[in-house]
Amino acid sequence: MPIATPEVYAEMLDRAKRDGFAFPAINVTSSQTLNAALRGFAEAESDGIVQVSTGGADYLSGSTVKDMVTGATALAEYARVVAAKYPVNIALHTDHCPKDKLDGFMRPLVKISQERVARGEEPLFQSHMWDGSAVELHENLRIAAELLEECAKARIIMEMEIGVVGGEEDGVANEINEKLYTTPGDALATAEAVGVGEKGRYILAATFGNVHGVYKPGSVKLRPEVLKEIQDAVGAKYGKDKPFDLVFHGGSGSTLEEIREAVSYGVVKMNIDTDTQYAFTRPVAEHMFRNYDGVLKVDGEVGNKKQYDPRSWGKAAETAMAARIVEAAENLQSAGKKLK
Repeated sequence: MPIATPEVYAEMLDRAKRDGFAFPAINVTSSQTLNAALRGFAEAESDGIVQVSTGGADYLSGSTVKDMVTGATALAEYARVVAAKYPVNIALHTDHCPKDKLDGFMRPLVKISQERVARGEEPLFQSHMWDGSAVELHENLRIAAELLEECAKARIIMEMEIGVVGGEEDGVANEINEKLYTTPGDALATAEAVGVGEKGRYILAATFGNVHGVYKPGSVKLRPEVLKEIQDAVGAKYGKDKPFDLVFHGGSGSTLEEIREAVSYGVVKMNIDTDTQYAFTRPVAEHMFRNYDGVLKVDGEVGNKKQYDPRSWGKAAETAMAARIVEAAENLQSAGKKLK
């Protein structure tokens, strides 16, 4: 199937919300991790979301080029070709974009999609995330309203964040404190500023103790009931059941019970990066340790070309990452539910 159109993406999210499941959103940084994600979704018979962060896009452009828009564009164009060979729908998304990177990442990509749509083409990406968690809420919402209007012109869904995800990702670090929990007041202010769908569609990363990375048990306290509280508060005011399409960030290491509870409150997308990074790297490390005298020219020997050929360990990495994505789809209950 081709990359999801805006209509198909909207149907994916609507169906997830209605039927009580969520899509894994897998961060990728290369053609190989993209292929692993596509394989994982296909093996799970799940539609899904592939996303790239600012750091991932920078890396994709080449270590000497370091241009986020170039890297993101290259990934999207490559994905359009290879994803067509898989029997699932894939939406393309850009992850956390803070204020200081808007002009070098999200805004130019939205502009590209606006130009494509004006020519009668599909947008380059299906959604983009504005991460205003580092600024005051009033500024976050002011910028969100402006970006939502621009995204709507490009037939793109916007993702935004209220509250703060702790931990570190792409060099942006946040403390683990009370700001990790979105309040009903935050949610009501959000609905007032950007609407509940009438001003353009968006998905909302509301925080309930989320932390990027992996922490030992007891270090992070997730409170999924926070999501119910904000849905109830806004739903009561606007007369809508579960008015927000929610996103679960910082979910690595979460228990199945926590994941399922969050989904029951309207989560339709769960970001997965740390766990798939480890799944990809683990078999590579094993290959290198087991075959050190083949991948290295030890003591003047010539090594073993079949063992240091990147394809030999790359296939193992792809297989393991794909298996972790199948697990994620099963946890989120999107497995076996691809759109026909």
